[in-house]
Amino acid sequence: MTSNAIAQRDPHAARRLAGWLAALVIAWPMLALSEFKPWALFGSGNLAVIGGFLAGFFPPEGSPAFLAMLFKATLETLAMATAGTALALLIGAPLGFVTTRALSISRIGPGPGRVQAGIVRQAARWLLMVLRAIPEIVWALLFVRALGLGPASGVLALAITYGGMLGKVYAEILESTDTRPARALLESGSGRVVALCYGLLPNTAQELASYTVYRWECAVRASVVMGFVGAGGLGQLMDQSMKMLNGGEASSILLVFLALVLLADLLSNALRRLLA
Repeated sequence: MTSNAIAQRDPHAARRLAGWLAALVIAWPMLALSEFKPWALFGSGNLAVIGGFLAGFFPPEGSPAFLAMLFKATLETLAMATAGTALALLIGAPLGFVTTRALSISRIGPGPGRVQAGIVRQAARWLLMVLRAIPEIVWALLFVRALGLGPASGVLALAITYGGMLGKVYAEILESTDTRPARALLESGSGRVVALCYGLLPNTAQELASYTVYRWECAVRASVVMGFVGAGGLGQLMDQSMKMLNGGEASSILLVFLALVLLADLLSNALRRLLA
């Protein structure tokens, strides 16, 4: 073997091959347990059934009466997603602030309060875990029973579940950046809020804003599922259309969802440019 061939050989080829084999060994039983059989879609008659189902979605419904209902349901969905995300921000931001190790004054050196701070931080982590562990559809079912049908149930369900998600990811984003400026501020006697505003946020504002907008986008999509249990919005309208086998109405609703996702993407890009 020539020296050029030896030089061009990938030194990590064996490691990569072992990684792929390990992934295959792990993934294959998971696929088998989940009964993942995509080739069944191409079985005899299945393609015709799928084609017939999709054909019912065209053309989209455009009657004035339905567009009026669609407009009202869209406003309900936007209100539900925005209010739910805002409440989730009020829950997640303080908890994320508490659980961020980079802002822990007790960790910069020995002193009183180290044990108490660790207990509070761990309790906040457990609370975030509980909040995000229960799906929003479960909370929606609970609040629909308590408050009745309507978007209010969806707002509370999104606030609780997404509050746990925002708090966890906010803490991880704040800890993944360069924490030396915040630590220097804490060591010089500054408070935690000052260290957050001047030590961590300048480097993480873009990522925090982008993730918040993404969660709002997820809240818009989640409203579909919650609408099936009576939480209102586009999801409830979709449920009615599907039960009536009206594919044209369902197609119009899906187009609105596509527009809302595009709106969220544009908003995220605008915020990132603003905070750059």
